[in-house]
Amino acid sequence: MPGVGKLLKQAQKMQKAMEAAQSELETLEIEGSAAGGAVKAVVNGQGALKSIKIDPEFLKENVSDVETSIVAAVQDAAAKAKQTSEEKMSSITGGFSLPF
Repeated sequence: MPGVGKLLKQAQKMQKAMEAAQSELETLEIEGSAAGGAVKAVVNGQGALKSIKIDPEFLKENVSDVETSIVAAVQDAAAKAKQTSEEKMSSITGGFSLPF
């Protein structure tokens, strides 16, 4: 069956492309922010938190507001990373939803 061999080659090509994309996402830095930019969080393309920066003036605010803003900045960055990852994987898989 020549069709099976072609299908296997396509699957191997897709797997290599996905591995390359995962590697690229691991090194990508995506920033999210909150409180008008007073809190910034950086995650990699896989959503792993890399750093948080807080404007020193913002630290004078209510502790609860600072904590809420930190969470919001991390969530913003993670959402952007998820979207970036989904777009990259979709371009490889042609829109098919595959488990990662």
